[in-house]
Amino acid sequence: MYTKKECVAMLLAGGQGSRLYALTQDMAKPAVPYGGKYRIIDFPLSNCVNSGIDTVGVLTQYQPLVLHDYIGNGQPWDLDKLHGGVHALPPFQTALGAQWYKGTANAIYQNISFADRYNPDYVAILSGDHIYKMDYNQMLEFHKEKNADCTIAVIDVPKEEASRFGIMTADENGMITEFAEKPKEPKSTLASMGIYIFTWSKLKKYLIDNENDENASKDFGKNIIPDMLGNNEVMVAYPFEGYWKDVGTLDSLWEANMDLLNPNIPIDLYDPDWKMYSRNPIKPPQYIGADAVIENSMVTDGCIVNGTVDFSILFEGVEIEAGAVVTDSIIMPGSVIKAGAVVQYAIVGENCTVGENANIGIRPEDCENRDDWGIAVVGHNISISANANVSPKQIVSENM
Repeated sequence: MYTKKECVAMLLAGGQGSRLYALTQDMAKPAVPYGGKYRIIDFPLSNCVNSGIDTVGVLTQYQPLVLHDYIGNGQPWDLDKLHGGVHALPPFQTALGAQWYKGTANAIYQNISFADRYNPDYVAILSGDHIYKMDYNQMLEFHKEKNADCTIAVIDVPKEEASRFGIMTADENGMITEFAEKPKEPKSTLASMGIYIFTWSKLKKYLIDNENDENASKDFGKNIIPDMLGNNEVMVAYPFEGYWKDVGTLDSLWEANMDLLNPNIPIDLYDPDWKMYSRNPIKPPQYIGADAVIENSMVTDGCIVNGTVDFSILFEGVEIEAGAVVTDSIIMPGSVIKAGAVVQYAIVGENCTVGENANIGIRPEDCENRDDWGIAVVGHNISISANANVSPKQIVSENM
């Protein structure tokens, strides 16, 4: 027998993250490092724990090995529960055969039996690739107060960005009256955050109907939400005003990391009342050499810095040799920046070596044509030879 849960979370973490290119060639997007000590998936997992949700299914598919190893038994997030806890849910074979997840709705459909184990009243559907801190319990209370069938977390976005999101219109009571998935001409700026709470009995019916419809695309934004709205189900918008970042592109990943160094951006990793949990390797303290210069940066355990670091994030085990300069950049775990190398406006993946006097990226003002400028990216486990140059916007996915 499984203990009944009022609410279980289903965390969609199977996406390829193709727009992160070299950083997701061998790992799922939610496993990409973030913020010196974390990976992207730490945010929804920590939100669940801090919100009192102790049963989480993590739906994986693309390159899941790193993610599965990282989640493990859930102990770092206090999700190693006898009744509940965190469970990796990759596609599996049944008596009827096996199939990949064909969309967000199909992924949840294939795991109806997991949710049913706990006989929940409500199910939270979460995304594994956003940086934000949210109390899902407050959203659940809002859902119950409104006697809703579906509650969608929403954020106000700039008009020029609205066509990237599911956009809805809501009345003065928060009731959703219209919804359009990535409309070319959006009618409002109220954007779905991809965070839903459903009354489980209602959602299950729609998932089954959607699966039986051969013409449906098996997606929440394209099918489930419009179908529920068309049937006059009670659907409400839950306004969110905190920090939220979709890190689906290289630029947005870089920006989200740099936001941690900006005191005017409201993303606080140090809040004792809303701790962010992660699986961190045990490393010795940082070592800062006598001639090192570090300003406005985050330097994680195990780093050795003998060069210059400014407005950058160094993950665990990074080494910056004497004479090397790193500015406005993200250096992921285990990478070494050799003497004389200059890394600017760049993302360097895990376990890389940037050779002596190499140049990775340039400052925007040093680019002759501003349209040619962008973040330079070095994928994981790459060696950059001495004196090599990596241009702005260049993505390096093999040794050079």
